[in-house]
Amino acid sequence: MKKSTFVAMILGTVGGILFALGMCMALIPEWNAFQPGVVMGVIGAAVLLIMVLVWRKMENKAPIKPSGKTIGAILIGIVGALLFGVGMCLTMVWSNMVVGIIIGVVGIVVLLCLIPFIKGLK
Repeated sequence: MKKSTFVAMILGTVGGILFALGMCMALIPEWNAFQPGVVMGVIGAAVLLIMVLVWRKMENKAPIKPSGKTIGAILIGIVGALLFGVGMCLTMVWSNMVVGIIIGVVGIVVLLCLIPFIKGLK
């Protein structure tokens, strides 16, 4: 395993756990930890952003140049992840099973649309 892959794996795991725990803290009312959850989620997102920058630097890759396609891919990813998360919340937290499953599947489909959007069809 290359050193850059190992560093990305460690930072990605730590950032993902912090982000997920922060989202749980913010969204589960029984925990009564909305503000600390938001802070922890932001810290997790920052660690994930740092992971991308460190990995690209270690792999000697050029910085990401913002273009219309890059911004579009980011927006599609955000919308898909939000739809998927809302579907999971509807199903697990608010006991609205049918609507939650439908919205979650729509989120999965939107996320799957990223593959042909980024890689293209041949």
